[in-house]
Parts: sequence; structure tokens; C-alpha cells
Amino acid sequence: MKIVYFTHSLQSCWNHGNAHFLRGVLRDLSARGHAVRALEPQGAWSLENLLRDHGQAGLDPFRQNYPDLSVETYDPAADPADLAGDADLVIVHEWNDPTLAATLSRARKTGARFKLLFHDTHHRAVSDPEAIRAFDLSGFDGVLAFGETLSEVYRRWGWGDRVWTWHEAADTRLFHPPAQESAREGLVWIGNWGDGERTEELESFLFRPAQDAGLPLDIYGVRYPAEALATLDRYGVRYHGWAPNAAAPGIFARHRATVHVPRRFYTTMLPGIPTIRVFEALACGIPLVSAPWEDSENLFRPGRDFLFARGGAEMTAHLRDLAHDPDLRASLVAHGLETIRARHTCAHRAQELLSIAAQLGLNQGASAA
Repeated sequence: MKIVYFTHSLQSCWNHGNAHFLRGVLRDLSARGHAVRALEPQGAWSLENLLRDHGQAGLDPFRQNYPDLSVETYDPAADPADLAGDADLVIVHEWNDPTLAATLSRARKTGARFKLLFHDTHHRAVSDPEAIRAFDLSGFDGVLAFGETLSEVYRRWGWGDRVWTWHEAADTRLFHPPAQESAREGLVWIGNWGDGERTEELESFLFRPAQDAGLPLDIYGVRYPAEALATLDRYGVRYHGWAPNAAAPGIFARHRATVHVPRRFYTTMLPGIPTIRVFEALACGIPLVSAPWEDSENLFRPGRDFLFARGGAEMTAHLRDLAHDPDLRASLVAHGLETIRARHTCAHRAQELLSIAAQLGLNQGASAA
């Protein structure tokens, strides 16, 4: 099958967590023999920020870890229907310009042979619905939503059985426990400061509990304004700036535990959707403690795969336990890995996409490029 994916950027993961999953699932589809093309526009915001901060060297981790993935960069003025060529399946990520979706939508309605899917991996459908309604999806064959509560939003918008829940997952070719264990110390959090969606939660569930538990805390990420850096300094946090996603397994391997702090929209308006860091951390074999969120789809086994903390005091207690109880750490690691490997790898998601393609009447067989 010939698959074209219009992404914001595959090359850059600078404040662009969706690149993590897309790299893994597209690589798996390619390894199965499908002809996969990733298209990203010139001047992509994430890529421009990466190059501004790190130059061409910032692309080295992507090139070194994903040599089997090629990216085609296109002029945003180009006709996306022409770019899609003879594709069987075209997928448009919601970080794209609405005009691209509109052009493909018209092409599909006027006879384009490809099947067309919209891939939504954000909370804007509930936090800023008009931003999503700006996309003309009238010619699309369906929607891929990264959580059941988001799928329900699209069903209410009239998509019915043409929306599929397609969770993110871990690329276990890259995200796995270290081949050789070495000394681990303290706590790590990999995440961006962002737009104030979890500022209070970070202080309550990460900075203060780490300090109270007496654990050194390392943080990696971008978009930390001066006031955020001042907060980190006040809590004695070691801030390291941007880390390429491909470096995350090595970072996890140097620490005893990590923490998941969901953005507010994923605990209130779109419950049940964890960030990809949960999948990746468990795949790397690092114990994880999470701030509250509702695992409404039973993706994991809370208490066995990871620990939930209902408040800051309980987070502190869990972190102390993990620091001093190697049996607890080993149990969480074993169960977390078991769940990821059984249900939440990019190979699982690639197979799910192929099943969706079959429902759309596409042949699942591989095709030459």
C-alpha cells in the first residue's frame, strides 16, 4: 500500500511530541514493505526553532536514529493533491494549515482515488473547537483520534462510525531498557513548560515532592520562560534544556524514577489520554509515578504498571518508597514493560492502521515504492 502522511515535521521534535509516535509508526509500516512518504512544509515552526537553537547539528539525532525514514519538504504553495500522487491512503495531521486539508478534501470529493484521514492528537477540539472546525473535512473518509473521549467529540459532530480511536504508543526499536544497567540516581522529568496548562500541577506534583523526598531532579525541555527558570532554581532543579527525543532512553537509564504530570485539559475535558511519555518511559524500564488522570480506557494497570499519586503528599511518599525499595522498582518495571510490549508499541498501532485501511476498502498488502 502507498501511504502519504502530511506532518508538521518529522525531522524536528522541538516542542513537537507528535513526531515521536509518527517516526515509530511510519518506520514500522515501511519495514512491513509499504511505500511510506512523509511530507512536511518548508518553514515548519518546530524545525525553525530547532535550527535556530542548535543549527544543523540539531538534526543529527533524527538522521542517526531513523536512517530508514526519508522526509520530503514541499513548498506550502504546492498542490497537496499533486504531492499525494498515486497514494492509496493519505493522512493529514492537525498541525497542518487548514488550507491543505481543504484542498485535499475538494480533491477527494471530485474523484481523487486515495482514501483520506484526519489525524487529531490535540485537545483543541474541546479547548478551541473553532480552530478545528476551520478544517474542511467534508471530503475526508474518516478521523483518527488519539483517545476515546476525543473520538466521542467527533461522533457528536456527526462522524459516527467514521472515527477511530488510535492511541499513541512507544517505538520499542528505540525505547527499551538499557542493554547494560549502570548506576541510577534521582528523578527525571522530560517535558516542555508550554502555555501554563500545568504550571500549578508541576509545582505540586513534581518540584515540591522531589525536594521533600530529598531526590535530585533533572529536567529537560523547551519553552521555559524566565519565571519558570526562577521556579526551578528555587527548588534546586537541574535544568538541561532541549534533549532530542532519541536521547530519552539514555536519560531515563541514568535515573531511578520519572513522573507524569498531564496537562489540565487531559484531566478535565479530555480524560483518559496520557501523553506519549508514559508509553515511552514504561518501554524504557523506568519506574513512573503519575499525577491524577482517569485511565477510562484501561490502557494500563495502575498500581502495577505505575503508581498514581492523588496529591503532593502522596507523590512525596511514593518517591521516597521508590528511592529506597528496589523490589518495588523492579516490580513496576517488569509490569510496565509487560503492558507496553503486549499492547502499546508502534507495531501494534501500525497493524491497527492497516485494519482501518481494510475497513475503508484498501488492500493491506505491501507495495513497492
